[in-house]
Amino acid sequence: MQNDQQKQDNRISSWMMFLLAAACGLIVANLYYAQTLVGPIGHAIGLTSATAGFIVTVTQIGYVAGLLFIVPLSDVIENRRLSLVMLIMAAGGLLTAGLAPNAALFLTASLFIGIASVVAQILVPFAAYLASENQRGRVVGNVMSGLLLGIMFARPLASFVTSLWGWRAIFLLSALVISFLTVVLSFALPVRKPFPSIRYRNVIVSLGAILQQTPVLRRRALYQACLFGTFSLFWTVVPLYLADHFAMSQIGIAWFALVGVGGAIAAPIAGRLADKGWSKVLTGAAMMVAVLSFLLIHLFQGSSTFALILLFVSAITLDMAVSGNLVISQRTIYSLGSEARGRLNGLFMAIFFLGGAIGSSLGGWSYTQGGWSLTSLIGTILPLIALVSFLTEKRTAEPIQSHK
Repeated sequence: MQNDQQKQDNRISSWMMFLLAAACGLIVANLYYAQTLVGPIGHAIGLTSATAGFIVTVTQIGYVAGLLFIVPLSDVIENRRLSLVMLIMAAGGLLTAGLAPNAALFLTASLFIGIASVVAQILVPFAAYLASENQRGRVVGNVMSGLLLGIMFARPLASFVTSLWGWRAIFLLSALVISFLTVVLSFALPVRKPFPSIRYRNVIVSLGAILQQTPVLRRRALYQACLFGTFSLFWTVVPLYLADHFAMSQIGIAWFALVGVGGAIAAPIAGRLADKGWSKVLTGAAMMVAVLSFLLIHLFQGSSTFALILLFVSAITLDMAVSGNLVISQRTIYSLGSEARGRLNGLFMAIFFLGGAIGSSLGGWSYTQGGWSLTSLIGTILPLIALVSFLTEKRTAEPIQSHK
């Protein structure tokens, strides 16, 4: 029995865990390259300041669509083959975006980039599948650290590359990287065939039933949607705010965005503490940190050095809150049943990315209508909604549910 358990604990190697973490980071970064480049891209492809926000929103909408209709395929189709097909699509979308001469082609390419980038959410459950139960939080935390580092490095990297070679270069470079990654994963990934035999149509129809029958999924998705909404709102507007109030160049904005990378340290720590039963405490703490992060920069506005320091601090603490709660939520969801892990993850990610798309749209609208005061107020309210919902949550333990 002890030998069997030890064998189970060693199912996923450190190399495979590193590869999956790196792959997730490189893939998901494609969703965020345009976030600090809305100005130069919009100007180049003929979008007005009022419509430039669609550059980010369309990609997130594509990601949500992929989460709902592509990720569930991981419960039907062999996962390695599905991952490689989506990576090829991502490389094609990036190449098209980098060469697009007009808004219509760029936004279409952005939609496909968003759809194809959901391969990261096929690889994260892949890592959970390879891990044993008592190491799942650590493994998911480590892989999510890679994914979150990809999110956080994407913004400064895009700004640095743009300052050197223009905004098209980041999309073309990423197309090359994703092509190389496709080759590496084609050799490294093991074959993973879904256990049950189920039709795709039945999988899609089952999404509604799974959402209805799984209260913990609904709660966790709501919490993360609110947190990710405020996260997306912050990073959509803060480049404009820094340029307007602190006269920062693209390089300065890149250095500011680099500060947010520090928030990724929360992911592995949260995963380890969740394995020890601290999930509820950490969830409440993450929400309170998110509320305070935006409340402080709402109360202390202006162009002073102190206001800028608060922005730097808030960038780190907000990223920590979002990344920490994400790992805790995914660990909880991956424990609900391996048969439907792809669908559970797809629903969770779709709902919270929808929150991100709403946050991005609200950010562009609020900054135009009411400046930083209105934007930071909305940014404070979103995680406050999650906190109130969390405080009214029933404290009774829920049974683990299995879905087929």
